[in-house]
Amino acid sequence: MEQTRKNFPVLSQYVYANTAAAGLLNDNLLEWRQEHDLDFLIGGSTMKTKAMMEYIPKVRETVASFCGSKTENTALVPNFSIGLNMLLEGLPKNHNVLLLKNDYPSVNWPFTSRGFRIFYVDIDEHLEDRIFNTIKENNISVLALSVVQWVNGIKIAPDFLQLLKEEFPDLIIIADGTQFSGTTVFDFESSAIDVLGTSGYKWLLAGYGNGFMLFKDHMMDQFSVKTIGFNSSDIDLNGRDQVRFAKFFEPGHLDTFNFGSLKFSLDYLEGLGMHAIEAQLNTLSQKAKTAFADLGLLEDAVVKRPSHSTIFKIKDDADRFNKLTDEGVVCSQRGGGVRLSFHFYNTEKDVETIVKILKTTI
Repeated sequence: MEQTRKNFPVLSQYVYANTAAAGLLNDNLLEWRQEHDLDFLIGGSTMKTKAMMEYIPKVRETVASFCGSKTENTALVPNFSIGLNMLLEGLPKNHNVLLLKNDYPSVNWPFTSRGFRIFYVDIDEHLEDRIFNTIKENNISVLALSVVQWVNGIKIAPDFLQLLKEEFPDLIIIADGTQFSGTTVFDFESSAIDVLGTSGYKWLLAGYGNGFMLFKDHMMDQFSVKTIGFNSSDIDLNGRDQVRFAKFFEPGHLDTFNFGSLKFSLDYLEGLGMHAIEAQLNTLSQKAKTAFADLGLLEDAVVKRPSHSTIFKIKDDADRFNKLTDEGVVCSQRGGGVRLSFHFYNTEKDVETIVKILKTTI
């Protein structure tokens, strides 16, 4: 992955440990975007109409292929938050919903604002046991969670979700993949997740204004989605009553610039190889976890879990965040600590540089 770094200009200026906030754009995507807008400039509506009719379906197909979902069950949305809110407008209020305490607000707030009966579990080293027991004891019918936690990077065990489905086959599992998609090889159809939504501006490196929602076939019987528009019918005046489920999430025109960026980035990641990306992230995760734990900067919930993502929240003091940023490390303050996050364009040397700086703050 070392040779890819030259395509990301930010990396020549900083140690970028902030993909959990925003993934980097690369030179090749910038070139594609410039060509897209040049075509729009000289082609006007002729270019745009053709792109919307021909290119947007290719985007949908690319997303489905990348995620292992069915094309007809794949919806393009501006971001996860909008997609989830549209979905929940069609979910009956008699469900018992299990959420994770302090999960990303755009996961929890859409449920709490709609009058569902809500239960919570703490995010710690016993997360999976807490989820299982709460579902069993409280007749939970919907589990909604981020696959990877935004603050400290705790990642739900994929095998655990399969176990849940086997034990509670009627449980609806809704997952936010924004901090997950683009970090590992993933096949939606064989997973236990019923609905997966993702924004493309983090680990997919696609910039803002694009995302997607994936649905299993049987979800169409669980939700009565009301959102609709002319685009839902594929611009067919007689098509209102034949709209397929996923198209209810696409009521209006889709921006070929933003969704074209998503397709470009997914093709780029596929070109690098998701197995290679996953291997690089596993290496960085293990190295960072060991180093940060040895410095006593990680919470027990992370240290005691067997595996982890590449998002870490380290303990902060008055100067730690400022020291890192002064030394050219791009990171974020989250949850009372400093959040560091690494993607495939990071190197073990980046981790070593950060560790060296951190040692001066202890």
